[in-house]
Amino acid sequence: MNQTLKYISGILLTLFGLYLAWYFSDILVYVLIAGVLSFIGQPLVRLFDKIHIKQFKMPHTLSAVLVLIVMVLVLTSLFIIFVPIINRQAQVITSIDFQYLGEQLQKPLNDIEKQLLKFNMLENDQTMETMISAELESLLTMTSVKSIFGNVVGFAGSLFIGIFSVIFMTFFFLRDDHLFYNGIMLFVPTKFEDKAAIIMSDTRRLLSRYFVGLSAEIFAMMTMITVGLSFFGVENALLIGFLGGLMNVIPYLGPIIGAAIGVLIGATGTLSTGSYENIVPISTTIVGTFIVVKLIDDFILQPFIYSTSVMAHPIEIFLVILMAGSIAGIPGMILAIPGYTVLRIIAKQFFNQSKLVKKITANI
Repeated sequence: MNQTLKYISGILLTLFGLYLAWYFSDILVYVLIAGVLSFIGQPLVRLFDKIHIKQFKMPHTLSAVLVLIVMVLVLTSLFIIFVPIINRQAQVITSIDFQYLGEQLQKPLNDIEKQLLKFNMLENDQTMETMISAELESLLTMTSVKSIFGNVVGFAGSLFIGIFSVIFMTFFFLRDDHLFYNGIMLFVPTKFEDKAAIIMSDTRRLLSRYFVGLSAEIFAMMTMITVGLSFFGVENALLIGFLGGLMNVIPYLGPIIGAAIGVLIGATGTLSTGSYENIVPISTTIVGTFIVVKLIDDFILQPFIYSTSVMAHPIEIFLVILMAGSIAGIPGMILAIPGYTVLRIIAKQFFNQSKLVKKITANI
């Protein structure tokens, strides 16, 4: 009877913990982002700790402060570099001759309209223009100016709180690399503390290597896309490379999104000059560059990162990402590899008699 009560209590506590995680999901996201940044920054903190100048030894707290400053400067530099580029791209869009563009697109739009009517996706008395107008009118009806303003103000406030919270927690995670560990150990039963300590140690080691490797992969993708597009003389190669590399944080689907954004930026740049005949060649060049870079990523970068950081086969990772994407969409795909890594480490400690667990955790 006592054993049954223990199981019931454990299940109830687990459900209560999941409810709290859902209810305070925003705060949990801040903690996780700060944890990831601390994983990335810890190697640099240890590097600063080794600095010796005669009798002076770098204080650990100062090392953490310097790493945090480096992170903030990197993000600020990206903002300073790319905001003017994005602003210039917006000015380019305003210079497009939309009347001439509409005339050029009239025939393709008529063909699309005929196909939609053929498949009964439009009413007989309806046109593409009236359908789009109706949708925009419905959108504007549902979203008043007051609510838009409220959403913008709310987003700005949440963004400020989020940035401050992440920076604040990241500093303490960098300064005390056992803080995250100690916080989790508070919720671990005494009899499982030894296994939990091993799980935390392995998780920190593998995730640190993974996030460092992922950062290097994203930077490599940005560089290759930018250099490739610059070689072919594509305008805004730096902006397309930055966004394309950044989208690579979404496994497999990210490069497709990045290529679509790149084609859109390339097409608007071409339209602004009136060179409508160059849209197809520019778009083909951008897509071709993304394909080549993606092949390099698939066959060189990703196998190296997965095999040396999370110790998993690329096919294994591919299947996990597909399943996570089916369950939770794009957020699931982003969190698939870190989540799967943690689950493998936990399974190795508690279910090491299973053949499946032995197989998927053999290299950990």
